[in-house]
Amino acid sequence: MELWFSEQHTKNVQISIRIAEQLFSGQSDFQKIDVFDSNEFGKFITSDGSVIFSEKDEFTYDEMIVHVPMAVHPNVKKVLVIGGGDGGVARELSYYEEIQTIDVVEPDEMFVEVCKKFFPDNAKGLEDKRVSVYYQDGLRFLRSKFNEYDIIINDSTDPFGHTAGLFTKEFYGNCYRALKEDGIMVYQHGSPFYDEDEQACRSMHRKAFRSFPVSRVYQAHIPTCSSGYWLFGFASKKYHPLADFNAERWKQRGIKTWYYSPHLHTGAFMLPKYVEDMLKEEESNQ
Repeated sequence: MELWFSEQHTKNVQISIRIAEQLFSGQSDFQKIDVFDSNEFGKFITSDGSVIFSEKDEFTYDEMIVHVPMAVHPNVKKVLVIGGGDGGVARELSYYEEIQTIDVVEPDEMFVEVCKKFFPDNAKGLEDKRVSVYYQDGLRFLRSKFNEYDIIINDSTDPFGHTAGLFTKEFYGNCYRALKEDGIMVYQHGSPFYDEDEQACRSMHRKAFRSFPVSRVYQAHIPTCSSGYWLFGFASKKYHPLADFNAERWKQRGIKTWYYSPHLHTGAFMLPKYVEDMLKEEESNQ
C-alpha cells in the first residue's frame, strides 16, 4: 500500500509527498509533531499537519536567515534565536568565531528532543558551547531585554497558533528595545503567492516598517514551503542589507554553503513586481 503525506496549502491546493514510513507521532503542549521518511525529501518534520522542514531543503532556510544579516553587521557578539528548537539556525551561527553568545528560546521541549533524535545534523547546533537554550515563550523572554543583542532571528513557524504572539506589534517593539543601537532583526516572512497567505505577509511588513528605520524583504526558493516561494524580513536600526553588505569580509570567513552566496545575497532582494507592489502599498498605509 502506498503511503502519502498531504498538506493543504489553500482550500484549492495541496502538496503530497510519498512516504516510506512514519517515524514519530506525538502531541506536545503546543503542537502535534510528526516525523516521516520519504524518498524525495529524506526525513521531514511537521507541526499540526504543516511541513516545518525536510532534510533535503532545510539548508536553504537556515542559510538565508543567518548569513544575510551576518554578512551585513560588522561586529556580532550576541545573537538571540526565537524558536529554532531544531538547531539549524544555531548550526549556521556556530560557523562564526566572533559570536560569543547564542540564546535559543524555544517553548516546546518535545520538539527539541524529537529533532535531536531524528535530525542530528541540525540539532548539533545546540551543542555549541556558546548556545544556551531557554524553554520559554519568546515574547515573554523579550520583555525583560534591553539593548542586549546584535542580531535577533525570529525562527518561529508561522503567525498562527502557539507562535501568533511572535508576529504582533508588541513583539516587533520588544525586538527593537532588545537590540543594540545598530542591531538587526531577521524573520521568516511567509509566502506571498496565494491569496490566503498574502494578508499575513502584508501585516508583517507593515509592523516591521513602522518599527524600524530600515525594513527590507528578500526571497528564497524552498520546495516544501507554500508555493515553493518564501520571503524573509530584514529590519534594522542602522544597517542597510545592500548598502552595508560586505561581500569580501564574508568570503574571507571561508564558510561552506549550499544556497547562500554573496551574489545571491544581492539578488535575493530583487523581488517580483507583484511583491514589490504589495510591500509599497503597506508602506504607504501609514
